[in-house]
Amino acid sequence: MNGAVSWQQVGAALVLVAAAALVSRWQSLDLEKEMGIASLRAFVQLVAIGYALEFIFATNNAFFVVSLISLMVTVAGFTSGKRATGVPGAIGLALAAIGGGTLATLGSLVALRIFPFSAHTLIPIAGMVIGNAMNVNSLVAARVRDELQGWRPQIEAALSLGAPWPVAVRPYLKRALKAGMIPIIDSTRTVGLIQLPGAMTGMILAGASPLAAVQLQMVVMYMLVGAAAITGLAAAWLCSRAFFSDQHQLLLPERLQTAQGKL
Repeated sequence: MNGAVSWQQVGAALVLVAAAALVSRWQSLDLEKEMGIASLRAFVQLVAIGYALEFIFATNNAFFVVSLISLMVTVAGFTSGKRATGVPGAIGLALAAIGGGTLATLGSLVALRIFPFSAHTLIPIAGMVIGNAMNVNSLVAARVRDELQGWRPQIEAALSLGAPWPVAVRPYLKRALKAGMIPIIDSTRTVGLIQLPGAMTGMILAGASPLAAVQLQMVVMYMLVGAAAITGLAAAWLCSRAFFSDQHQLLLPERLQTAQGKL
């Protein structure tokens, strides 16, 4: 197999979606509509990005590369921010955390000459980095919100004794950051034993040698760990800061409790 898949084969793969829909109907899960819409959206979005990437790869213009990566960060920020219900300014904070993690990671990869600044390499790598950063931000932001709400008496007691807000929330931010990092750490620990990740699988399907695929996958896993740490740290600090006034007062309005009840 050389990695090429025909449209007929793509259509044949829809049998799996149909099977999932049948299971949903059989078990009365009522997910058939969502599955159909998700599959249709995936088809349209992937075809659109496919044509866009063909154009960008052909031109290899730095402006188009940066513009597409910025668009990806923006979509990720809005998606993650909307999930952080109850966090003040969640979308803006998500954009800052994901954007910062992406910039630091991609900048390091280019500066260290691991990957060249070209459309063929940066855009696929950016997609993996941004997707991972989005998931980490969502986990950390939600956990920070829950930690501050659940430990409110202890935090306010520390503040009343004169502790600044970073000191008062430090133990709870550590837990939030750890929760966001655990998935990527577990994935890195078990790579090659439980799963063959996407980058490695794609190279093997395209005909590359397994060892060459392994080398690329190592770089990918290491960069995802770094991106998760940077994004998670930024998300933990920015989200927690949003809950405090300049006078180090904890601000947890009643609307936060209401929002949490709807999750």
